Amino acid sequence: MLYLWSPQKSEAKVNTPDTAMETPVYHIPALLSETIAGLAIKPDGTYVDVTFGGGGHSRAIMEHLGPDGRLVGMDQDMDAWSNRLDDGRFTFAHGNFAYLHNFLRYYGIERVDGILADLGVSFHHFDDVERGFTFRADAPLDMRMNRNASFTARDLLNTYDVDRLADVLYLYGELRQSRRLAAAIVKARPLATTGQLVDVVRPLLKPSQEKKELSMVFQALRIEVNGELDALRKLLAQSVDVLNPGGRLAIITYHSLEDRLVKNFMRTGNVEGKQEKDFYGRVNTPWRVVTGKVIAPSDDEVARNPRSRSAKLRVAELVEQPARGNKHQ
Repeated sequence: MLYLWSPQKSEAKVNTPDTAMETPVYHIPALLSETIAGLAIKPDGTYVDVTFGGGGHSRAIMEHLGPDGRLVGMDQDMDAWSNRLDDGRFTFAHGNFAYLHNFLRYYGIERVDGILADLGVSFHHFDDVERGFTFRADAPLDMRMNRNASFTARDLLNTYDVDRLADVLYLYGELRQSRRLAAAIVKARPLATTGQLVDVVRPLLKPSQEKKELSMVFQALRIEVNGELDALRKLLAQSVDVLNPGGRLAIITYHSLEDRLVKNFMRTGNVEGKQEKDFYGRVNTPWRVVTGKVIAPSDDEVARNPRSRSAKLRVAELVEQPARGNKHQ
């Protein structure tokens, strides 16, 4: 199924909502040249950008494809539809990359030569204040990437008990005062808007770090609402079945937990980082790590695009494909 093009929106990848009310800028894909180099694009290859967003990385991939190449741009947010590419080699897929294998089979694709995931959040999510991603405007507590999903930040904040809520704030927001924040939120229920949430947590934040810590609160809730880490685990597991031998997996992360999962998976073949060794003491993994040390933006890139400062790129090549099965589908 192919789709036609309409004018693209401006977008910039970010990980926190602290810049949501600034003037929008044109899309500046993070680590663009490093990502394209890492994918080692074959002109006649098939590639999938599972976080299509504004299409910045996808357009760069298309520039390296020949007439027989193919690209699938995937995004769970239908807003990305307006950025689709006017090219017969391009297919837009609306869905969560947790179900990548099934989506590719639907479009008649059994295997691909490269998978790209940029796990940063697009500027337009924060710019559209009614979606509740930013603390800089009073809006409904939503935070869904996929507007068809039923679970919202309002549901989370009004139903999780103190322990579970504290875990979310600590693990995903890295907030040391997570238990006090969780207790205050539970005491203030019911909450319906981002403004109400800010009023509840602000007294517990350091005044000198207020914007940063509010960003951390909203980041934690967003990750939980959208099941982002679980989706990443599923994507990684499926990549072994979806890639051709010699295919590349390139992932840009913005959070320490995301990066740890990716690092473990590429080094050991599992997200836990458990090393299974053969008779000779060699680690059994189907991957060859291409990047070695994680790739971070240069000082020049951060100066041009401050929102890229926390980006980390890792790339691995599938050197061995296990027996195929249905366990990840």
